[in-house]
Amino acid sequence: MKNGSDKKYDICIVGGAGHVGLPLAITFASKGFRVIIYDLHETNLKRISQGELPFTEKGAQPLLEKVLADGLLHTSSDPVSVGDASTVIITIGTPVDEFMNPVLSVIKQCADDLWPYLIDGQLLVLRSTVYPGTTDWLDDYLKARSKKLKVAFCPERVVQGKAIEEIQCLPQLVSGVGEEAENEAADLFQKLAPEIVRLTPMEAEFAKLFNNAYRYIQFATANQFYMITRTAGVDYNRVLEGMKKNYPRAQDIPHAGFAAGPCLLKDTMQLAAFSNNQFTLGHAALNINEGLVLYLAEEIEKEYGSLRNLSVGLLGMAFKADSDDTRVSLSYKLKKMLMFRAREILTTDPHVTTDPDLLPLEEVVRRSDIMVLCVPHTAYHNLDHGNKPVVDIWGFLDRGK
Repeated sequence: MKNGSDKKYDICIVGGAGHVGLPLAITFASKGFRVIIYDLHETNLKRISQGELPFTEKGAQPLLEKVLADGLLHTSSDPVSVGDASTVIITIGTPVDEFMNPVLSVIKQCADDLWPYLIDGQLLVLRSTVYPGTTDWLDDYLKARSKKLKVAFCPERVVQGKAIEEIQCLPQLVSGVGEEAENEAADLFQKLAPEIVRLTPMEAEFAKLFNNAYRYIQFATANQFYMITRTAGVDYNRVLEGMKKNYPRAQDIPHAGFAAGPCLLKDTMQLAAFSNNQFTLGHAALNINEGLVLYLAEEIEKEYGSLRNLSVGLLGMAFKADSDDTRVSLSYKLKKMLMFRAREILTTDPHVTTDPDLLPLEEVVRRSDIMVLCVPHTAYHNLDHGNKPVVDIWGFLDRGK
């Protein structure tokens, strides 16, 4: 046992079968911690217990097989398991609704569901993004219900798909309500991370949101540059190449492209809600990044004629390169819009397995009049597009030559 407790498990990860929880569970177990994943997703739990990853995660497969063989990783859909661990890590964050307002009730509902099983003295760690002030609110809420837990917020800041690696090489932000909670959380995460950065809970909550919002704004800047140069008949990617060549202050300017996924937009809008919708940069980024899809459709019609006469192939339906995750993917926004304008929409992706409408790449290329490179998957580096036009906002195909 890592912490001298007589509990059956060292750590219970709530929502641990998902993209945030599973890599963390595997990593902790690989360090010798006894970990149990508590989740209501029975299908994913079964796959995990059989040594099968439910999604793509670099370097996770051999570790999963090892920790299962060593008896260090377990799964359960029974909330009783929450009380069997010394530390409970919640990987359920704060979503936003259709009006882009944070759904704070999700954390409250989670606390209510876990309340009968939480044990006084446990360390309770929030891991996913939360609205500023949530950590302190949760501590007060549990105390009001006569639960004496040590509440901490230790956000993940990894790139999805590379979590196993980055959990162990990036600094870990640690905060807690009170010195005891902070110290216990720091002791726990220093077993994984090379460096611990201590903040107050609200400082850590802002740090997590700012990281994602800043990245979202960076993408919006690139996408705005792309639209400006294209309107002028200039290739943005050539401009970008010239800007960045041997010029260190421009190295972090990204290529244009779809900026999507389950975190960047959501977290930007949480900051907007917190600032009473005065986060002007955030709203501008939303308009640019989401509007890029509409802009592309209009540009295709200008250059190639009415979409009603065109079969359009969409290459890549995940939300980012070399991922199988389609959550909040702008590829699907483009597909929905084109369904009412184009003659036919054909979609393909080498990684996504959850969409029955996907077709083989060769068929999409053969049947399409024009294609849009929605996601720069590595598999498309040497794309044979049969001399048919490909709208490549990323400048990816040129880079692959």
